[in-house]
Amino acid sequence: MAAPTGNTCEVMERSIRERVPPLLTDLYQFTMAYAYWRAGRHQEPAVFELFFRDNPFGGGFSLFSGLHDCLLFLRSFRFTDEDVEYLRSVLPPDSDPTFFQFLRGLDCSGVTVNSVPEGTVVFARVPLMEVAGPLAVVQLLETSLLCLVNYASLVCSNAARFRLAAGPRRKLLEMGLRRAQGPDGGLTASRYTHIGGFDLTSNVQAGFLFGIPVAGTMAHSYVTSFSSLEEVWPQTLVAANGNRDQVDLISLTKGWLGRVCDLLGAEPGKIREGELAAFLSYAIAYPHNFLPVIDSYSVSCSGLPNFCAVALALCELGYRPRGVRLDSGDLCRQSVNVRLRCWAACENEIDTVGVGTHLVTCTSQPSLGCVYKLVEVRGRPRMKFSEDPEKTTVPGRKAVYRLLDTEGHPFLDLLCLAVEPPPKAGLPLNCYPLGWDNASHSVTPAQVICLRQDVFTKGQVGIAQHRMRDIILYMHKLYTL
Repeated sequence: MAAPTGNTCEVMERSIRERVPPLLTDLYQFTMAYAYWRAGRHQEPAVFELFFRDNPFGGGFSLFSGLHDCLLFLRSFRFTDEDVEYLRSVLPPDSDPTFFQFLRGLDCSGVTVNSVPEGTVVFARVPLMEVAGPLAVVQLLETSLLCLVNYASLVCSNAARFRLAAGPRRKLLEMGLRRAQGPDGGLTASRYTHIGGFDLTSNVQAGFLFGIPVAGTMAHSYVTSFSSLEEVWPQTLVAANGNRDQVDLISLTKGWLGRVCDLLGAEPGKIREGELAAFLSYAIAYPHNFLPVIDSYSVSCSGLPNFCAVALALCELGYRPRGVRLDSGDLCRQSVNVRLRCWAACENEIDTVGVGTHLVTCTSQPSLGCVYKLVEVRGRPRMKFSEDPEKTTVPGRKAVYRLLDTEGHPFLDLLCLAVEPPPKAGLPLNCYPLGWDNASHSVTPAQVICLRQDVFTKGQVGIAQHRMRDIILYMHKLYTL
């Protein structure tokens, strides 16, 4: 994978400032900030936690994503004169004008963030991020941080499900840009599905910004735009061995086509000449990367014979065709037939799977449901009660530990108050399952990992924040184990 350049990193940060300015939030964040300010409470130290209540897609885990964008957002958080003037126009006209001067000087220099690393496997109700700082500022951050984490974590988790289903051998291609929820949704999907285990994307801008390998061949429109062999130009191709003599590829392919039809039992009268012309034209343009879509008409009657004829002609000239693309029908059965097998009810011969709509739109669950809840003000715990017990929060500032067994496998995420001593490897401890009965359980961890790290302090991204490239390489290594 190509690593993003320094210039690309600058582009990413500029993109965050443009896509997620401080005004990309809900109005009630400003009405609360004003009320805090009027009461003289805006500088009170406060702590919020970000978490989700249920594991997505009816599964057992999620992948935490979006942290990198959150940190870039925090680093660039400040209001412009134009922002402040707009807020002046939408807040009540009797608002104290001094408040707008306060907003103009606001930044995140007093904010600290303690977070689970990007790409970590996480579970419901575990605080993923702790955001601490002056009450008015950390309140204003709520909507933007949720916006940056919710979809990124959801689509990354969805990608991981596809990877687990596909296994480690097959390559996965994300191709959902045209079906995504707008340009930003499409770009975010390309980025975080790559972290979730996809190898490739069709999104060229994502390749430019994030160094994700891009892939693509042809659409059905390319095939159907041809109607006869007269449209193929140029009609010749040189051999791969460097011989500069031009070879008439059309004549060479026609010679192979008759033999292919005999071998496959295809009727020459059902061969689509326009499809053959499209394949020839593409092969002449990309002799080293010939991979056509073969189901524009009929795979068995036209697409497959046309591909085989062109592919054999290329092989005769020393080139190696890459394969075919199937876009509709019974893909497993057709993939076996394409490799000239007679029958395969359960197996297939698919090397790369492209996924679009169901991947990027997260069809079975459109939202992860992350929330951002106040747990401490002025050093005092705060708790939300609700008639819905699921929405009751756990008060107080916390530490999160992942407990591992003797084989190095994690078996429990432990939440403690920050003032409590951390668990120790080899020593038993009593814990209470969150949301279950009141019975305690005794566990003895063989290893203890502090799950969260300091990632943002005094306006600067902390050294514990992983580089995006390292995260992606780690995730792809994990899926091949």
